[in-house]
Amino acid sequence: MREAVDDFAGHLAGVRNRSAHTVRAYVADVVSMLDHATRMSCTELADLDLGVLRSWLARQRTTGAARSSLARRAASARTFSAWAHRAGLLPTDVAATLASPKARRELPTVLRAEQAAALVEAPGRSAAEPDDTPGTAAPPDDTPGPAAPPAGPVPPAGPVPPAGPMPPAGPPDDAVGAAVLLRDRALLELLYGTGVRISEACGLDVADVDHSRRVVRVFGKGGRERTVPYGLPAQRALDEWLRDGRPVLAGPATRGALLLGARGGRLNPTTARRIVSGYAEAAGLPHTSPHGLRHSAATHLLEGGADLRAVQEILGHSSLASTQIYTHVSVERLRAAYRQAHPRA
Repeated sequence: MREAVDDFAGHLAGVRNRSAHTVRAYVADVVSMLDHATRMSCTELADLDLGVLRSWLARQRTTGAARSSLARRAASARTFSAWAHRAGLLPTDVAATLASPKARRELPTVLRAEQAAALVEAPGRSAAEPDDTPGTAAPPDDTPGPAAPPAGPVPPAGPVPPAGPMPPAGPPDDAVGAAVLLRDRALLELLYGTGVRISEACGLDVADVDHSRRVVRVFGKGGRERTVPYGLPAQRALDEWLRDGRPVLAGPATRGALLLGARGGRLNPTTARRIVSGYAEAAGLPHTSPHGLRHSAATHLLEGGADLRAVQEILGHSSLASTQIYTHVSVERLRAAYRQAHPRA
């Protein structure tokens, strides 16, 4: 069975082009499923049947697994079963009729338009008014700044030892700080202006940005490519970052990456999440993640009259059902429509 799991992981990564995170999750589910099957006296993969799979899900539910987790595990079982049947490891696709609990789809938390504007403009305010807005300085990046020299008495004057070779001088700290602010502004404008996922934003290269048409080429889940437009504020932020910020941080590890960390390599998604949440907290906004900005962008597009299919394409959803969650409307918008349209309002 272990060999089958390894082959399944290779199929997900090499043929289905799934992300490393998805592969890990599916493989963990399959290992759990096969471990349960072994405890139910299944000595080989061909002994797997629908009853064993249902028993496995029932056991997961009794141990407190959430409905969303159960739905994903059932999907993992169906994917594995279909692959094993095609590979000749199972006589039938035993999980083809395996039902899964319908996960509750909670409405995403979104920022209001003015809150989103305050968030994306936070780096500019931090640079312009550091003393008037305590705590709004850029969140820490992935490289700490140089330590201050230790305090102590001044040594007595004496012969000066011969100077050794000086290390190459890097950019001054104030230049790095200014570059980081420009990077942060470009990141926030991109996330809100395009609605891309944080992994997609950090994966962008300079060559993926078409300045003349104001679009970016994005590689999403499963390696699917799409073209996403962005607006003038994002254009200005990108221009300033590429002209004045990126050259300061660029180093040997930069290559073609669009957004850089303080060490000069590609910006890490973990650091990018810290940047977004740090600026949201500093601006006095609710806790906001990069995915929260994606939710906000989608909701504001629909509220502004964008077509659902167009939003689906922008977000890179393979199914329209994933986009329909954003069709919820606020009470204020509902009341406004009622007052405008109903003759007895």
